[in-house]
Amino acid sequence: MDLRVDDFNYDLPKELVAQHPLDRRDESRMMVVERKTGRVAHARFKEFPGSLRPGDVLVLNDTKVIPARAWGRAGGKDAEFLFVKERAAGRWEVLCRPARRVRTGGRVVFGPGFEGTVAGERSEGLRVLRFEVPDVLAELKKVGFAPLPPYIKRRKDQVGLRPLDLERYQTVFARQEGAIAAPTAGLHFTEAILDEMAGRGVEVQRITLDVGIATFQPVRVDRVEDHRMLEETYEIAPAAARAIDAAKSGGRPVTAVGTTVVRTLESAWRDGGVRPGKGATSLFIYPGYDCKAVDRLLTNFHLPRSTLLMLVSAFAGRDLVMRAYREAVKERYRFFSYGDCMLVL
Repeated sequence: MDLRVDDFNYDLPKELVAQHPLDRRDESRMMVVERKTGRVAHARFKEFPGSLRPGDVLVLNDTKVIPARAWGRAGGKDAEFLFVKERAAGRWEVLCRPARRVRTGGRVVFGPGFEGTVAGERSEGLRVLRFEVPDVLAELKKVGFAPLPPYIKRRKDQVGLRPLDLERYQTVFARQEGAIAAPTAGLHFTEAILDEMAGRGVEVQRITLDVGIATFQPVRVDRVEDHRMLEETYEIAPAAARAIDAAKSGGRPVTAVGTTVVRTLESAWRDGGVRPGKGATSLFIYPGYDCKAVDRLLTNFHLPRSTLLMLVSAFAGRDLVMRAYREAVKERYRFFSYGDCMLVL
């Protein structure tokens, strides 16, 4: 199958990119797409529990977003930093902008007592910072902001939005710190929704995939198959694997909340079941891939030409997905991280 990245392009008016969350998480709209019939319907997320039956398995990604975005002074000028990953004690890989201000040997000041030395330079704005403070994450929690994607516009001086974003760019079921982006399909859930599903007899299971830059890595090739995903780490508990395997064996559907859950479960699928434990994945799912572990998918609307849109197209079919996206634009759905969602049955 010769797929072009442009096959996953679509026109999106910029006013449909959600810049702020709704007052209530569960008030978001939900497009319902049926793969077998091609039917597209419209609902609200608060109706989502009604799509599940007793014994259905719902899988959440419980990764917790760290306040990974921070501004620092480098060479006497401001620069923006995204703390990507701790590579060793006190050594962090960061993305910086503008990168020309951050050079090896230089110092970066983030706040009183929170300074780093540039220990190395890598491609595409990546730098390695070395810190002397014992707990870099604790310092980030004092000065850092939610690592919102670039299409959500926030200025350095908009500190009044910091508490809102730190709360709302985080799922209510987040537990395991380590992500630099939220598993956004989970942002619609409330404690009341989770309680309602439990009352319906839905089996809610949790896995962890620490969302990194791989999920949002730009596609810079023309042919889809030429793209290479960066690696992300995950963990699946034995109990979660057993529950998913039992559902698959018993003909009960497994619903993934978000593309990160799909990538995790498909990466861990071995010999007819999900293998528990820790792992790393660079799995790239695009049309032609046959999903084995996942039967249904709840997901947000994704950027044009993105690997996330390609994954959804692999799950539901490119033509159906692109038609659904055109309808979402026509119906004025809210797009991307703070936007509305789609349930693919």
